[in-house]
Amino acid sequence: MQSPLSQFSSDRIWHIGTRGSPLALAQAHEVRDRLVAATGWDAARFEIRVIRTSGDRIQDRPLSEVGGKGLFTKEIEEAMLGGDVDFSVNSAKDMPTVLPDGLELSAFLPREDVRDAFISPRAQTIAGLPEGAVVGTSSLRRQAMVRRLRPDLKVVDFRGNVETRLRKLADGLADATLLAYAGLRRLGKAAAATSLIATEDFLPAVGQGAIGIESRTGDAETKQLLDLIHDPATGIALAAERAFLAVLDGSCKTPIAGLAKIDGERLTFRGQILTPDGSKSLSVARDGLCSEAAAIGTEAGKRLKAEAGPEFFATGER
Repeated sequence: MQSPLSQFSSDRIWHIGTRGSPLALAQAHEVRDRLVAATGWDAARFEIRVIRTSGDRIQDRPLSEVGGKGLFTKEIEEAMLGGDVDFSVNSAKDMPTVLPDGLELSAFLPREDVRDAFISPRAQTIAGLPEGAVVGTSSLRRQAMVRRLRPDLKVVDFRGNVETRLRKLADGLADATLLAYAGLRRLGKAAAATSLIATEDFLPAVGQGAIGIESRTGDAETKQLLDLIHDPATGIALAAERAFLAVLDGSCKTPIAGLAKIDGERLTFRGQILTPDGSKSLSVARDGLCSEAAAIGTEAGKRLKAEAGPEFFATGER
């Protein structure tokens, strides 16, 4: 019987593109480890190439002012289109809703914990922070949700990788911060979380907790390779979430949250949009068959967009 691995070129080396932050590298190594386990090949056949992106270079301004989340993928995508990289590994929540022509999201790893972690030396929860306390976060979603829960708190922009943000907190630049718990776990820093926030109270970003793998459209051999480690359930959930995001533009100027959960053949989805100051919020919930995931997300996005009206998305841009 022919081995399923016989379809691959015996001498091909795959080049994996990634950012150079500790979390990005941890995710790239997780993908490589899973590929090694799935194929039985030597790790040397999967070469990790670090590419510095515009998002890494620009640290003095909010992303919404300089081009949005695509700044974390632009140079890596150019390397893929140029043939220097075969596929790239990214946090799914950092992936733009519209990818460049010739590229596609090919696979997702099994999703990690989707919750946000609250980190503070001064309180166990957001509710426990003293009046006027400072919360540092670069996420417009988290900024808006904190302002909605606690209008009395001061929210400041916190750029940088996980280690940089934790260091800023330790240096006293803020009283608390919020980070994706999945990222802390992948870095072996789960103990840094003071508490975890239930998704019922703090809906996560679209794609949070998931690692997405992007590759060239039409590269059949790479797609077949990535199929070996693809998690179908995560792919279905992300199809709903990203369809929701696409309808709402998904720019970095509108706080948007969304989460799809799968139970057997059924999918439930919850989405939310907020004004940046947290004063207004609209939510939607939908469910249906997993086979209709993208349609469920699209319909939920259209519902919120119609309910909100254009004024909602123009309110309080900062």
